[in-house]
Amino acid sequence: MPLALLALAISAFAIGTTEFVTNGLLPEVAHDFSVSIPTAGLLTSGYALGVVVGAPVLTAFTTRMRRKNLLAGLMGLFIAGNLVAALAPTYALLMTGRVLSALCHGAFFGVGSVVAAGLVAPHKKAGAISLMFTGLTLANVLGMPMGTLLGQHFGWRAAFWGVVALGVIGLIGMLTLVPASNETGGSLRGELAAFRRPQVWLGLAVTAIGFSGLLASFTYVTPMMTEVAGFAPSSMTWLLALYGLGLVVGNYVGGKAADRALVPTIFTLLIALCAVLLLFTFTAHSQPAAIVTLFVLGGVGFGTIPPLQTRVMQLAGGPATLVSAANIAAFNLGAAIGAWLGGVAIDAGLGYTAPNWIGALITATGIVLAVISTTVERRGRRTGTVTTEKAAPHTPAAEASDPAPSAR
Repeated sequence: MPLALLALAISAFAIGTTEFVTNGLLPEVAHDFSVSIPTAGLLTSGYALGVVVGAPVLTAFTTRMRRKNLLAGLMGLFIAGNLVAALAPTYALLMTGRVLSALCHGAFFGVGSVVAAGLVAPHKKAGAISLMFTGLTLANVLGMPMGTLLGQHFGWRAAFWGVVALGVIGLIGMLTLVPASNETGGSLRGELAAFRRPQVWLGLAVTAIGFSGLLASFTYVTPMMTEVAGFAPSSMTWLLALYGLGLVVGNYVGGKAADRALVPTIFTLLIALCAVLLLFTFTAHSQPAAIVTLFVLGGVGFGTIPPLQTRVMQLAGGPATLVSAANIAAFNLGAAIGAWLGGVAIDAGLGYTAPNWIGALITATGIVLAVISTTVERRGRRTGTVTTEKAAPHTPAAEASDPAPSAR
């Protein structure tokens, strides 16, 4: 494994920890600031919306920066945002810190996906991207449960101080392990050209809608497991670790499967996610069934990330840094939508299991969009209006979308 992938995974671990750390501490945050649990849940939506804004904006304005310098600068912004959150005296300032740290998220994973894909042979790109996202999944196995444990014993602020420390480690890894290079992204005009393709917009929509079902459920997993399944609050540490283990397995399997059959993998995982979410509505009432379902939910949910990310980069048909970042924004737009709709369902008195069937309906909509996307692409190939890496591997556009060939 190239050391640069290890550096990306270390930083992804830090970012992943802060993204989801509030999910295990909603009761503590809600109590400290005298807000409802759904209002505390908006910290997930606020973070996600920060990613949605930061991903395309920061990436667009930094296309000429050297990628190592850009990634290191983004980690510095991440550290600053978490310092604000750790010191926040009010809910509003906590939200500000969440949004500030989120601004770097999309650009980091967008640029990082391109860097990771450029370090390996073309037929291993999804696997390389999944290795980078392994840091994000491990954050759910180790980072988020440890953050929950810290928050429950020493106050929720301790979790954010822990994230600051992780961010510093990630920054050091970025500076020492990513090789110096003059490589930058393409021109802004070239990057924006990809957005003239309807297939790219459909791919982004599949990501946003298909993935959002997972966060509709997971944002409220703590009250679901404690109030419905009947687990003690102290059990959330190992329950979240189990969920995170599912993420690691799903991310690895999803990346490997996508390298063999990209589109079939996307359909299989989205259908499985829809089914598991629907099933969770019923299994949440039984502790043994809830444990199994939570693990499987993590696996199929995060298994979608490498294939969906690879798919959109493929559809760009040219420079893909901005499209890659836009797809990270789409993931988080979906997270914000899912978390918001799940909270609306709870506020409407539908119960803590309602986010599960709400999520299943959302993901089902994403499956319909995936069918439309593949249909449009198939028609475009017949008429010669679609160019992807698979369709035209030797075109200049395809070469442009294949960064850092010398790194292989």
